[in-house]
Amino acid sequence: MELRQLEYFVAVAEEANFTRAAERLHVAQPGVSAQIRRLERELGQPLLDRSARAVRLTEVGAAALPHARAALAAVAGVRQAVDDLTGLVRGQVAMGMVSSRGPVNLPDLLARFHERHPAVDITLAEATSDVLLAGVADGRFDLALIGVSGEPPPGIGLEVVLDEPLVAISGPDDPLTARATITLSELEDRSLVSLPKGTGMRAIVDAAFLADSARPRVTLEAGDPNVVAELVGRGLGVAVVPMSLATYYTKLHAMEITRPAGLRAKLALAWRTEGPVSPAARVFISQARALLAL
Repeated sequence: MELRQLEYFVAVAEEANFTRAAERLHVAQPGVSAQIRRLERELGQPLLDRSARAVRLTEVGAAALPHARAALAAVAGVRQAVDDLTGLVRGQVAMGMVSSRGPVNLPDLLARFHERHPAVDITLAEATSDVLLAGVADGRFDLALIGVSGEPPPGIGLEVVLDEPLVAISGPDDPLTARATITLSELEDRSLVSLPKGTGMRAIVDAAFLADSARPRVTLEAGDPNVVAELVGRGLGVAVVPMSLATYYTKLHAMEITRPAGLRAKLALAWRTEGPVSPAARVFISQARALLAL
């Protein structure tokens, strides 16, 4: 059994696809397939179910995956023990983020970390908050910037980095420009422009309408908050957005939401508090919390 085989197995298991795993590993796909088949022959059991479109773990593969990850982590720990003597941090860190990060300065964080630790490779991916939380929990991401809509699941730590009021916005020609305040129930019959389900903001907005005994009529969805604001500006509906976004688009009209009162948007860093964490990830999480935390 070779470490390379374990690395290939973990990559295919996490990507659920041989081609994506090969791209991630920067090797040819046939080489990945061949090494995993050798590993399966050595173990005497299939680790992957290749019959479906997406590659899935067999029962044996699911049992073996945590041990494969632990073996790779142990090897990384040996390297880190040597690097600790020279003061060098090396390895890989993976970060996820929501598109609606507001004024949170992620480029500055990544640039500073790279300057201090040039031997660490950084990957950054964008997804909805629910996908990011799942990715942190299963180890695909070391750290994620997510929209907070409730308590985190067990084993996940949170550090709030942005906390601001939510406001309702309308276009410059909308009759609502005469209003300074509004309740969500008064928006029940209006076309609502919103982020998609799975985002922290959408969860907050849906829950807020429910709390005001109202039901939102979402007619347009956009994954980018800036697109949401632009659609509102074109008169295609109203929206509930963070104050910073409403302030940025000066032509939009912002209204305080008086019922339910106290609606706020929160962004937070999320990381695993249980299970193995690489030395590079520990340093990255520590520096991110120090730089971005409120």
